[in-house]
Amino acid sequence: MLVGEIWLPDVERFAMYLRPDEMHTAFNFDFMTRPWDAKELRTAISATLAAHAPVGAPPTWVLSNHDITRPVTRYGREDSSFDFLKKRFGTPTDLALGERRSRAAALLTAALPGSLYIYQGDELGLPEVEDLPLDAIQDPMHFRSEGVDPGRDGCRVPLPWTTDGESFGFSDDGSSAPWLPQPEGWGRFSAQAQADDPRSMLSLYRAALAIRRAEDGVRSAEFAWVELPGASEDVLAFSRGDGFVSATNFGVGAVPLPDGAQVLLASTELDAGQLPSDASVWFRP
Repeated sequence: MLVGEIWLPDVERFAMYLRPDEMHTAFNFDFMTRPWDAKELRTAISATLAAHAPVGAPPTWVLSNHDITRPVTRYGREDSSFDFLKKRFGTPTDLALGERRSRAAALLTAALPGSLYIYQGDELGLPEVEDLPLDAIQDPMHFRSEGVDPGRDGCRVPLPWTTDGESFGFSDDGSSAPWLPQPEGWGRFSAQAQADDPRSMLSLYRAALAIRRAEDGVRSAEFAWVELPGASEDVLAFSRGDGFVSATNFGVGAVPLPDGAQVLLASTELDAGQLPSDASVWFRP
């Protein structure tokens, strides 16, 4: 399978690379770099599906990669979009808000038709490491900017597998330091720390992938926008085949789910059958 890394703002030109005699699929950077905004993401989803349909290629969905600021950090910022030219040291972020939105985004993307990609560490809810020692930074983008751009190393810090150890389990015996330093307390994000916690980011991803494999609706190519009763334009909701609906609330207030809705999975706890702000839910009507 040939997967393209094609940075093109024109989705129609992008889709030309996916015709039957060319690449099989390509990463969807337009969706990935959009801000946490219902209108923006709906536009990206609709444009992606429309561009891929004529060439018969499966669309792809991804929240981050080795080049851009991690979702937990990015979605907690006032400007939650991504642009290489805007990366600066000291950009404020609300990590609690970013984590909440990242959980919601995980379910949103996993419910869309096509191929799902997960960048290593997103399933652990890793934030961007923004306090790397300057002498540890290796990314050429940092040096080309004469130190203005922090570079991309903050999303490339090695994964924590265990709660402690010299490299948090990244090396075979835990005794070797990785090429980029891991922050103190990195172990609280580790796979070991999250594996048995049903409320963790890792457990959410595992549950979502299990449902994605099992539900016929999610495995189909069918997709249709739907409107929840009483919901505003700040709610993105769509159906996948018969009997599966995904809804994400980008608004301020909670939104009631339809009467009789059978909840399959939610990114956060629901309050009396209502979907809170910055949250996603999968349900059968």
